[in-house]
Amino acid sequence: MHTLIQPVTLLLIIMVGYAFKRFGLFGPRDYRVLQTAEFDLILPGAIIYSFATQPHDIRLLWISLFGFAAAAVPPMLIFLFTRHRPVSQRAFIMLNGAGFNVGCFCFPVLQAFYGSAALVPAAMFDVGNCIMVAAGTNVLTQTLLHIAPGMTLAEQHAGDAPTLPYRRPSDRDAKRLARRTLGRRIVRGFVSSVSFDVYMVMIVLMIAGVRIPSGIADIAQPFANANSLCAMLMVGMLMDVPAGRADVRAVAEVLLWRLPCGIAFAAAAWFLLPFGVEVRQAVALCCLAPIAVFSTMFTDKVLGNARLAGFSLALTAVVSLTLMTVARMALLG
Repeated sequence: MHTLIQPVTLLLIIMVGYAFKRFGLFGPRDYRVLQTAEFDLILPGAIIYSFATQPHDIRLLWISLFGFAAAAVPPMLIFLFTRHRPVSQRAFIMLNGAGFNVGCFCFPVLQAFYGSAALVPAAMFDVGNCIMVAAGTNVLTQTLLHIAPGMTLAEQHAGDAPTLPYRRPSDRDAKRLARRTLGRRIVRGFVSSVSFDVYMVMIVLMIAGVRIPSGIADIAQPFANANSLCAMLMVGMLMDVPAGRADVRAVAEVLLWRLPCGIAFAAAAWFLLPFGVEVRQAVALCCLAPIAVFSTMFTDKVLGNARLAGFSLALTAVVSLTLMTVARMALLG
């Protein structure tokens, strides 16, 4: 029972954020203040603190590669299997049907289940996962569906077509310009994510064998301590119940994609990764994590529908907590 206190508290924080918004203590757009603080300040601080306080073996980079695959494969499958659906539906499922909430959700859950040592494989899993959730999935969705960044689909007059209108350049100069534009968009999508940049710096320092000074860890600790509270409160602030059958159907489709993919990758982590039991347990549970908080931000920017993304995140958090608890009991025998 004690091990469930922290994850259940995370769900209660989501409910508090939602209740405060419903009773007018938070405005409908106040979540964007926490959103900026979470992605540009608090989560980067938590990443630095994890690397500064826990030993990271370079061999664990295989877990980062596994985490990247677990986050990258589902959106490509969704793209292929939804090619006859309207672009707005495809974008919502691609942005929310893949990627894992590791830093804000798995860290406290795994710490409650297995202690602080479990944060090391979780952080390494999140390195690969973060490549996608912090930028990659959004860039992939915009590129494959021909969505112009900076405007919602409504502002781009998206209809029922599976992608937005796109005219492929015919002459050599136009093709070269299109490739350069796409390259700049991809680079900008990654570099503009502070969390991704921090992860890359931490990996370089780890490969170079550079230890992070304890003073840096002391500075980063308050940000790490605030991570779970701010992230879950933000989710509650932007969450709302589905407005109708279309919303219910969209959330159900997200779950139908996430659950089989997550369980499949959790099984792969348990049976295929060449590490000890403790490491494989942590990675397997990471594969059952809920929707990444980044997905709510990208869904808001692409669809202007953070409300439904927030509800999806909260619902998958409940499902994930249940699955992780059952999986832990099964792994313990």
